Amino acid sequence: MAGPEPTAQSAEPSADRATESDEREHTVAVAHLTVALEAIRTGAYVVDEPGRIVAVNTLAQRLLGWSAEELIGHDAHDLLHRGPRGEQLPATQCVMRQAFHAGRPAQGTNEHLARADGSVLPVSWMIAPYANRDRRADTLVLFHESEPASRPDDAPQPSADGSGRHAEQLTEVERLALLAETTTQVTSTFDVDEAIRRLVALVLPRLADWAVIDLITDRDEVWRTAVVHAEHGTLTHHEDLQGPMPPVPEESPMPLSRALRGVASTLTGPETYQRSPDSGIAVEQRRLFEVSGIHSAAIVPLRGTLDVLGALTLGRDDSRAPFTIADLPLIEDIARRASLALDNARLYQRQRAVATTMQNHLLPQVPRVPGLQMTVRYLPAPDASQVGGDWYDAFTVSEGATALAVGDVVGHDLEAAAGMAQLRNMLRAYAWAQHEPPSRIVERLDEAVLSITDVPMATLVFAQLNRTSEGPWQLSWTNAGHPPPLLITRDGLAEYLTDGHGLLLGTGLNAARPDATTVLPPGSTLLLYTDGLIEAPGQTLDEGLKRLRQHAAALAHRPLESFTDQLLQRVHPPGLDDVALLVLRTP
Repeated sequence: MAGPEPTAQSAEPSADRATESDEREHTVAVAHLTVALEAIRTGAYVVDEPGRIVAVNTLAQRLLGWSAEELIGHDAHDLLHRGPRGEQLPATQCVMRQAFHAGRPAQGTNEHLARADGSVLPVSWMIAPYANRDRRADTLVLFHESEPASRPDDAPQPSADGSGRHAEQLTEVERLALLAETTTQVTSTFDVDEAIRRLVALVLPRLADWAVIDLITDRDEVWRTAVVHAEHGTLTHHEDLQGPMPPVPEESPMPLSRALRGVASTLTGPETYQRSPDSGIAVEQRRLFEVSGIHSAAIVPLRGTLDVLGALTLGRDDSRAPFTIADLPLIEDIARRASLALDNARLYQRQRAVATTMQNHLLPQVPRVPGLQMTVRYLPAPDASQVGGDWYDAFTVSEGATALAVGDVVGHDLEAAAGMAQLRNMLRAYAWAQHEPPSRIVERLDEAVLSITDVPMATLVFAQLNRTSEGPWQLSWTNAGHPPPLLITRDGLAEYLTDGHGLLLGTGLNAARPDATTVLPPGSTLLLYTDGLIEAPGQTLDEGLKRLRQHAAALAHRPLESFTDQLLQRVHPPGLDDVALLVLRTP
């Protein structure tokens, strides 16, 4: 059977919520990016994939005389790129534009940018593409004022990004570009492992041949998280050198121990660890130097806002000159930026763990109903750091009936979770006290929503399940703007229960609501779910409903737990929305 047409009641709140969420996430991302650009000690701006300016730092505004409002949203080439006399440059003759379209790091000199007063600013420049939080391609542009060239052969030529050079060989622009890339790339993820991967890719092989990252866990244990070697253009992870480390000695003068206590940065080599070891960490460091062949290392602390997060070790083999004291400021600057990213990622993960735990405690255990199999699932959105308003419920009411509910309160925050708890508890009370059809119970609930709850709007399917005298199970339900339940027979026939549909809760209209009734065939499976299961980018609601129906029908022969887990694996779009799911099967 064909899926139901999406109604305005079910589609609009979800679309509005997605739009508000996207706008909020975009605003936060731009704010983070602007703060990151302010840490760069030269003119800097970021352009998106089409070439529009999306963020700019104060120094760039000062050099060009344009305000951020006058720059952001404009095509960088059209607004800024000029010839030496201020003439507009065709894109085909603009070196910066050509490098931008090539999509790789490049640099040059004697280019000209337009000032707000009509004059031009001769600049040296560097660009560095990177993937933003949405995995779209942005490009960082760095520039500073330079002297105009006096010879024709001084025309700018794009160059490589400096990979493979020693730290002391990096130009000032390259150093700034590396710091800027560290800021934009490493801080644009809330995943610790991804932040580490990006950090390692930035410093190898630009600064070193080896990168080692030791992190201190929440239990004050040290874990060697990454040991990576750059060789012949390939990064190799040495998992045999990774894993748990001995505790940090409180008084040890050894370089790694000092860094893990946040004391100081140190230059060291294998000879430091040839002496009699003073701790288990010293033994592990000796093994690292022996296996890797590192002959010079810089070890710097990774300091968070409140405590030490770990240590970063960069090592060079015999093919490179040893590190010098002059290299430490750059490495420490990189470590500071990486620490900020790791600190934020850890905080996000802690908040997420707390939020998920809280959500799970808010959701009830389902009752045991003789003759029925029932299971539930709750999946938080992977990119959400707070609890949400998706919920399920199942409970026994008077006269032996079983009440079933799945709903969604608008929002993805603590207010939505609080509203969800209020709504669920009120529904339980009404269902227990009122011996009435589902429609009348939801009408009473809707009347109360605006007056005595903090719920702005919500969708809901509320059903009552009874066993008839003849033996089959009978389902009665009403639908308040929610995606329709799905019924699958044991033979794989799947049908959406589209009857009983009415307005969502919280509109203030208090219209009469319809009831619907059906008999559940023996061995049939009933799904009540929230819209996170059927919404996916670039797809209509109808397409999501069709996908769910097809996979549910194909899995109808599976045991209930296997059916539910496999269905979520096949259908759930990762990273979009919470999902609450209630599944039951008749004997």
